[in-house]
Amino acid sequence: QVQVVESGGGLVQAGGSLRLSCATSGTTFSLIDINWYRQAPGKQRELVAIASATGNTVYTDSVKGRFTISRDNAKSTVYLQMNSLKPEDTAVYYCNAERRLLLGRTDSYWGQGTQVIVSS
Repeated sequence: QVQVVESGGGLVQAGGSLRLSCATSGTTFSLIDINWYRQAPGKQRELVAIASATGNTVYTDSVKGRFTISRDNAKSTVYLQMNSLKPEDTAVYYCNAERRLLLGRTDSYWGQGTQVIVSS
């Protein structure tokens, strides 16, 4: 059973930093793409950043230059370093592990979410 556990959320002032962690277990980490999503109150869930199994990273425009996603393969963990935080970054952040299977198929696992609140 694949498990995904986020941590590191909290309350921070605008301009501050937080580092979120996404720890995975129960599968081969090198087969997993990690996607960080966030959902603000009253809004749809949006994709924030991707760290692929092959080492590629992708960011949504609103966080480019402020957020950095990285993988620690030894710990089967992905980090989302968030700097220069803005009130509009306030949301519940979710880690999604997308596992590559045979014949191009994938399956997907979600963490429980971690709350980030940025005060102005």
